[in-house]
Formats: sequence, structure tokens, C-alpha cells
Amino acid sequence: MHCQEEKKTFGLVSTLALAFLVVAMPVSALAHFGMLIPDRNIVTQDHRTASMTLSFSHPFAGMGMDMAKPAKFFVDLNGRKTDLVSTLQPTTVMGHKAWKTDYRFRRPGVYIFGVEPQPYWEPAEDTYIIHYTKTEIAAFGADEGWDRPIGLKTEIIPLLRPFGNYAGNSFVGKVLLDGRPVPGAHVEVEFYNRGQKLTAPSEYHVTQVVKTDSQGIFVFTCPAPGWWGFAALSEADYKLKGPDGKDKDVELGAILWTYLDRWPAAK
Repeated sequence: MHCQEEKKTFGLVSTLALAFLVVAMPVSALAHFGMLIPDRNIVTQDHRTASMTLSFSHPFAGMGMDMAKPAKFFVDLNGRKTDLVSTLQPTTVMGHKAWKTDYRFRRPGVYIFGVEPQPYWEPAEDTYIIHYTKTEIAAFGADEGWDRPIGLKTEIIPLLRPFGNYAGNSFVGKVLLDGRPVPGAHVEVEFYNRGQKLTAPSEYHVTQVVKTDSQGIFVFTCPAPGWWGFAALSEADYKLKGPDGKDKDVELGAILWTYLDRWPAAK
């Protein structure tokens, strides 16, 4: 009996310690992610509308930041873009200013949603951050065009179809900057830890990191079902004036979100 109580006490202390590890991490040490999260990434005749939120956050730690209204928000269908900025309504994500909208799908296709945010000033890093974010939604059985670029300053081109996947699949992507592959780019990877139900074993586990090869390609195996974000980071070839009037560096991020489902249970 005494042994069981010790085990319970040790388990509780360990859990609290691991939770403290994530909470106590400096905000500057956490990866930033532009987030474009729909409530579904496959649309059927029974569910023709997708609701989505746009935010700027630390997705695993559940720490949000205020997001100004995006400079651009659009959907690309077969190379034709439709401006959606006017559809955005204010909301909150992780307790901070964010945006939401509903989109109704009317015909088959692979719809690529893209966001260009306003530059975000990060005083802890003395730099601006601009994360060009996208996600893809397949409608009514369409299965073509998911690997096309949509003309963002920097973006990740999926080489694994970004819908209809299971947890355990290996995501493959190609990083582009100004339309050209980026060799040796750092790609940060985080799981959207809704409700902070998961605790990382260490601070290194919060944000996974993989590098692109000579062709700008990276591979990452996603171990759990849910939304996974990939952020390929580059430094802009220009500066922006900071609050102190001095020129500041600009971090450019190519962000892609994809959802992986659970393996179906046997009947």
C-alpha cells in the first residue's frame, strides 16, 4: 500500500514538473506559428461549409499573440484567387485577438487558403515576423492540384497529398522562397495541442526541427492524429523600421497546416 502511494506521488510530481517545464520556458524560446485551422479539411455533400480561424500562436504550449487583420487572405482554386479579407470577423484564440470566417464550397476542387499577415513586432527577438500561412481543403472527391504553388513570398509545397492521411504517415514538403527551392532551411514542426492535454517530456520535444536537403525537400513522420504545422524559416533581404526607428531584421515563415486522422478501428 505504501509503495502504491509513493508511485502515485511520484507520478503527480513528475507530471507537474513536466508541465512546469513547458510553462516556464521563455516565450522567445517557443516557436511562432501563423495558424489557419479549419474545422474540416475534407468537404462532402453532407458538410459543404468549413469554419476556420486565423491566429498567431505557440500551438503546443497554447500561448497566443494578438493578430492584426491580415494584409491578404484568399482562396486559390485551380490558379484563380478569390479575396476573402472582407469575410473575416474578429474572434479570440488562446485568449488573444484572432479572426474567423465560414466558407461554403459549391463545386469539386482542391481549395488552397493562403494568408499574408501584417508584420508582427517581436521585442524579445528584436525582429519582425511575417508568416505566410496556408492550408488545403479537398471538396467533393477532387484530387488534383494540391501540389501547386499559389504565389506566396515563401511557401511549402506538399509532396504528400495533404488530406486523407493517417497518423504515422511521413509528410514530405518542398520549401520555396521567391519561387525557388531553399536548401538547408530549418523547418520547425509543432502539434496543435488543443486544450493542453499533452505534456512534452522536455522543451526540445515542444518544437521538432528538420532541415531541407539540397533541393529544398524535407520529410517528417507525424506520430499522432490532429493538426500538424510546418514552419520553414528564412531571413528577408530587406529591413523594416522598428519602434525605436532603427532598421530591424525580418523573419519570413512558410507555414503549412495539415490534418492526420486516426487509423480506423477494426470491426
